[in-house]
Amino acid sequence: MHLHTTTVLSLTALALTGCSTGGAESVGPTPSTAVSARSEGESASVSAPLSSSALAERLLDERDLGESYVRQPQRAERHDDVSVIGCPTLEELDGKAAVGGSLDFSHSAKVSFTYVGDGGSQVSEELYSDTETRLSKGVARIFEAMNSCPTYQVLGGSTSVTVTAQKALAAQLGDEQWSQLLTFSSGGRSSIVKQTAVRTGTVVVVVAGSPGLVDAHLAKAVGKVRRTR
Repeated sequence: MHLHTTTVLSLTALALTGCSTGGAESVGPTPSTAVSARSEGESASVSAPLSSSALAERLLDERDLGESYVRQPQRAERHDDVSVIGCPTLEELDGKAAVGGSLDFSHSAKVSFTYVGDGGSQVSEELYSDTETRLSKGVARIFEAMNSCPTYQVLGGSTSVTVTAQKALAAQLGDEQWSQLLTFSSGGRSSIVKQTAVRTGTVVVVVAGSPGLVDAHLAKAVGKVRRTR
């Protein structure tokens, strides 16, 4: 399975929507330390890997988010003409980071929404399930790769996007957490995307999009995974 949301490519596509409709989104100060911390007092977790269909049942939906959110149709992902420049670690990750990245997690499900109440801001959620060890090592590896270079470029067809990465503090949810802010600049416009991943047992929850929307719905996404059996 491809971990597309935790690669720069899907985030670039998400950010380009913002770049095409407005200027840089403003966010408050974000600490640049402490990524991937293990929280205390979180004993309940999913004990065995879940199937893709079981993960799909745990995704956020319109009832969870509210009437201002519109589900987006899933699109086929093609990365044949995409490349990363200026970040050797990301380029070399499994030899495939420049064309979509790949982590062999056993099962996955995903969904994307547009928030019509805020100029078309977007938020996406992806769920992955595998053994705890594979999830922990795999997610940590790709977050570290994406933050190994302060600035790099993503080329897709005739479009060039400059990416600036910054680590961020993650809410103390689940067993492990990773978070980052990515600023995408193209054609004189810029957009900020926040991406946070939380591992709870054998499931990783990844929420990405407008920083405000990610912060608003992350706990809800993790809670739905934990309470749904």
